[in-house]
Amino acid sequence: MTPERRPPREIDLADVRTIPVATRPNKVRGEDFALPPGEDRSFGAFLRALPDVLKAQDFRAVVDAVVRAARAKRGVIVMLGGHVVKTGIGPILVDLMRRGVITHLAMNGSVAIHDYEIARFGATSEDVAAGLKDGTFGMAEETGRGLNEAFVAGREHGWGMGESVARALEAAGPLANPEQSIILAAHRHWIPVTVHAALGAEIIHQHPAADGAAIGDTSHRDFRRLAASCEDLHQGGVVLNLGSAVIMPEVFLKALTVARNVHGGRPTGFTTADFDMQRHYRPRMNVVQRPVLAGGAGYEITGHHELLIPLLGWAVVQGLEAEG
Repeated sequence: MTPERRPPREIDLADVRTIPVATRPNKVRGEDFALPPGEDRSFGAFLRALPDVLKAQDFRAVVDAVVRAARAKRGVIVMLGGHVVKTGIGPILVDLMRRGVITHLAMNGSVAIHDYEIARFGATSEDVAAGLKDGTFGMAEETGRGLNEAFVAGREHGWGMGESVARALEAAGPLANPEQSIILAAHRHWIPVTVHAALGAEIIHQHPAADGAAIGDTSHRDFRRLAASCEDLHQGGVVLNLGSAVIMPEVFLKALTVARNVHGGRPTGFTTADFDMQRHYRPRMNVVQRPVLAGGAGYEITGHHELLIPLLGWAVVQGLEAEG
């Protein structure tokens, strides 16, 4: 005998408990919404008009952290990838150095190459695909010889790689765009500027003048200088990683480890932020998350460098002037 088929069970919604909307925690409030343009069209008004939610809220938090650090004379370490210079935001960083906001400028080797070419020759960023076909990619004589000879001089005089590049530019005679060079600006404002090379990853390593010992000596000196600057992050400093997906996040994690090893667990209580066009594993782990586990806050801001970094620079200046 076939058993009688019964319909599936249904829960009785009459038994559901509800709560008053007034007692419910809410993530978004009407006063958090964006504002359309009004009578005041200034940049400060634009910042105030941004919605106070999600990444706009994070952006404000990073700006506030940089402003507080500058006011309190805490360290603000800015780390760079090559694309940042190629998108033309060097003058923004030069201005922040002039204002005393940035206390240490660190970069991978490609940044130094692009900055050197912009300062000395007025142009950079070759057509890689075209040059790769006939083996001329990265073979610019003046760039390779000028930088490699700078590293040799740096080894002989006890300079770091960044300092060596700055001194080479100072001695190079008339420059096409000296005012746009972040390396020269750092050197002239007595701000540590460090270059962290990856052997074989940069075009100047394939030049006949390349000297591995000089590259290693000057870049390792810069690693020690970055580790020393990390101490200034304690209780209120800021680390900004702008467009470096691998080299600077890895170097920073080791430099921070050395600083904490030497200084009894310091620095702690600082802010980190990664600004890039897309999310990568190393910046998230080595900049945003791991360094602040002992105290502090980390942020990820995703977008194009040529838009985000000018916004950041202008917002920091706006914040400093508003407090001043």
